[in-house]
This record gives sequence, C-alpha cells and structure tokens, in this order.
Amino acid sequence: MRNIIALFRNPAVFPALLAALCALPLHAQHPRRETLSSAEIDQIREAAVYPAERIKLYTKFLDQRAAKVKDLAGRPRSEQRSQKLDDALQDLTALMDELGGNLDVYSDRKSDIIKALRPLSEAVPRWISIVRALPGESGFDLSRKEALESGDELADQATRLLQEQQDYFATHKDERGQEREDPSKEDPAHPHL
Repeated sequence: MRNIIALFRNPAVFPALLAALCALPLHAQHPRRETLSSAEIDQIREAAVYPAERIKLYTKFLDQRAAKVKDLAGRPRSEQRSQKLDDALQDLTALMDELGGNLDVYSDRKSDIIKALRPLSEAVPRWISIVRALPGESGFDLSRKEALESGDELADQATRLLQEQQDYFATHKDERGQEREDPSKEDPAHPHL
C-alpha cells in the first residue's frame, strides 16, 4: 500500500495517470457512421444540379428514417432497442440538419424549389409526431430532444421558405423553374459531396 501512495506522490506519475484516465472515454467512443448509404450518397450527388430533386431525395430518405424510428418504437423495450433508437434518432437529426443547410443555400440562390417544399412541409410534422410519440427512456432521451428541435427548426424553415418562394416567384415569373445551382463550386452545406 505504501508503494502505491508513494507512486501517487511522484510528480511525474500523477499527470500521466490522469491523462490516461481522461483518454479512456475517448477511446471507448465509436466513430460515427454515415447517415446515408453509399447508394443514397450517389443519388444525392447525381441530383446536385437539380435542387428540387435533391430536396425530394432528402425527404424520401427522411421518411425512411422516420419509419425506422416508428418500427423500433413498437418493439419490446431492451437495451439493444434503446441503442438502435438512439442511433436512428441521431441519423434522423443529422439528415434534417443537412437538409436545412441545403435549403439555406437554395434560398440564397433563389432556386425554384416550390414543388419540393410542399411535400417537405407536409412530411416534417409527420416526422415530429413520430418522435413525440416515443416514450421517454434514458437510453435515447437526448437524441429524442435533439430530433424534436431539428424537426421544429426544419418545419419552420420549410414553411417560411415556401412562403418566400411563392412571394418571390409571383413577382419574378420569368425566373420560375430555374435551378440556379453551380455544380462547379464545392458546397459546404453538402458534406457528402
């Protein structure tokens, strides 16, 4: 016992031990996997010059993620179910955030995305209701909260942007239908490209 106490009194040992203990949680963390499959990433890339199509793809992928959350919610409670729900909610949140970034870019460029915004505006409340219907469980409470926040932000953004687009293209009819995507520029809102 004296040897252990003497070891901790050594000024060189304590900082090294503290650093090793602090590094343990970092080592135990798993790297975050991609929220989109390689096939989905390819589809997003192919739609890079067509903003409305790209939004429709994100809406489709988010519908699939929300359906997965709903399916997992109906399963019996277990630690594995909680982990899968946590992962699914994180994926849903990441995709909603990514779509929000895309909407910001397309809005700034005045791309005509009205046809894609209508279905999106209808879909977001469905996704939010699926997440709200989840029972509170400690295994995924934080991810649930983040998904609700992202969903609320995306719903507000889609509704606001739809109104802005309708107003803008009512006065700029000659610009209606223009994509306005520059495929030669790298876009920070699209991390998959």
